[in-house]
Amino acid sequence: YAGLKREGIKIIHDIVIDIDADARIVKTATGDSIKYDRCIVSPGIDFRWDTIDGYDVKVAATIPHAWKAGPQTVTLRKQLEAMRDGGTVIIAAPPNPFRCPPGPYERASQIAHYLKQRKPKSKVLILDPKDKFSKFGLFTAGWKKHYGYGTNNSLIEWVGGASGGKVESVNAKARTVKALVQDFKGDVINIIPAQKAGKIAHIAGLADKSGWCPVDLKTFESKIHKNIHVIGDSAIQKPLPKSGYAANSEAKVCAAAVVALLNGKNAPQPSYVNTCYSILAPDDGMSVAMVYNYANGKINKIKGSGGLTPGYDKTTMDMRQREVLYAHSWFKNITKDVFG
Repeated sequence: YAGLKREGIKIIHDIVIDIDADARIVKTATGDSIKYDRCIVSPGIDFRWDTIDGYDVKVAATIPHAWKAGPQTVTLRKQLEAMRDGGTVIIAAPPNPFRCPPGPYERASQIAHYLKQRKPKSKVLILDPKDKFSKFGLFTAGWKKHYGYGTNNSLIEWVGGASGGKVESVNAKARTVKALVQDFKGDVINIIPAQKAGKIAHIAGLADKSGWCPVDLKTFESKIHKNIHVIGDSAIQKPLPKSGYAANSEAKVCAAAVVALLNGKNAPQPSYVNTCYSILAPDDGMSVAMVYNYANGKINKIKGSGGLTPGYDKTTMDMRQREVLYAHSWFKNITKDVFG
């Protein structure tokens, strides 16, 4: 956070446990009460633990969701490393909306690449309540190219909602999951549950019955509590996706609005952008991008502004390899942009 400190921003490392919207006070775990004129929160996501029988916080310690980085992602990696050759990795994808729409499918690609190199008799089984997902055509084409998708020897199998892919329960002891049509046994099981706004959003009363936070899309000010702005995954910001780049764009729009409002001016006319990269294999990347405007109280896609990596018949592997380089460059740049 040194870059932010150089800009004169005071950094407090603490956990917010409550927000008093009437008194305009943020309360922290160490006992501080901080008065605000306007408060910007980015609560992230939490899980709907009641949507899959047998799956809860305790079970997640051994059957990880790995949808929040840290111990969870380390656990998943160690389990993959310890798995026998010939084992099955089950990924239970979540229903919409959720953090990082291409995420479960890029994870499947990364795991399949690892298995191809180290444990080629194994496979990844994706159980999905949806019948389609982000970059569907590009992912499935990439799986065919690299992992034999659609063949008897495929490293990746995807079961969509119409085919019974919705997971209904988990038996942690037997290491099985019950889907709509049949049961599946996994050596490594990765359950990504249905999601909702992060914990503080619910404590502060910023979420509605949907579990997400309704906001004014011009300023990202809460529609429930004035003077509090909600950005990132917790906000209801459709058609913007729940992605890191979209959150970064929302933060800039929100910051400009807050500066104007604090100075007694109208919020400026915003625009938003999203870019998302996915890596199918070390030399094969793809991306999607879109620019948005604000009109008539809504965020709208600007026709002709977006782009999607072409299929293999309209591109070259040199181009796809450059997408991988662009992905790493994107990560470095957005990290620098966020932290200064």
